Amino acid sequence: MSRIGLFDSGIGGTTILKELINIMPNEDYVYYADNKNNPYGELDDSELFPITENIVRKLIECDCKIIVVACNTATTRCIKHLREVFPDITFVGTEPAIKVACDNDYKNILVLATPGTCASERTKWLIDTYQKEGQTNYLVSCFDLANAIERKKVHTEERIIKEIYQIYKDKGIDCIVLGCTHYPLIKELIGNYFKDIPLIDGSVGVAKRVKYLLEEKNNLSYDGTGNVLMIYSDQE
Repeated sequence: MSRIGLFDSGIGGTTILKELINIMPNEDYVYYADNKNNPYGELDDSELFPITENIVRKLIECDCKIIVVACNTATTRCIKHLREVFPDITFVGTEPAIKVACDNDYKNILVLATPGTCASERTKWLIDTYQKEGQTNYLVSCFDLANAIERKKVHTEERIIKEIYQIYKDKGIDCIVLGCTHYPLIKELIGNYFKDIPLIDGSVGVAKRVKYLLEEKNNLSYDGTGNVLMIYSDQE
């Protein structure tokens, strides 16, 4: 197997793809954008499990040696299930960078995520495990934001961020965790409201983890072209 596979419910995971290419330019990639089923954050497990299983099978058919679940919702809800169904495949997940924020001793952390990610046991575990005394994680379920970003509904994006800002502007927020891979695509908009507040996402950490696992298995490519095969579910 020779490619690195990624999937997300649309274009959000391209934020991770960009970081992967930055540190592994000689790899070849397959990116599956499941825009037909976007947004994942508003689906339940009975819908997500067969959807993500089907995508993994397609990526295996595309000769992928490792698969990145480039979606916080699919990771927090499905990755355990996928590892059970596909025990021979190495998966790397993406989850809200709550640990990073807590380890850096921010006090009032705003975690923006999809409804599905917010409701997951994994997200609850991250907060319970890494939140220190004196820290608060404000977990915000951003209904329709990933969908708005996917479909370039600029007015909807701004309405949602403005509403969040109005609620949390007096909470002393000193860090924002972008708990959806779509959200880094609107960093500028978020920064327009939450001025000079650090924005943290997990894309760099995910890319480093993929490289580490490939190095560990002596499976890095040095003769690839950096080619990216894009597959859109609504065009199949």
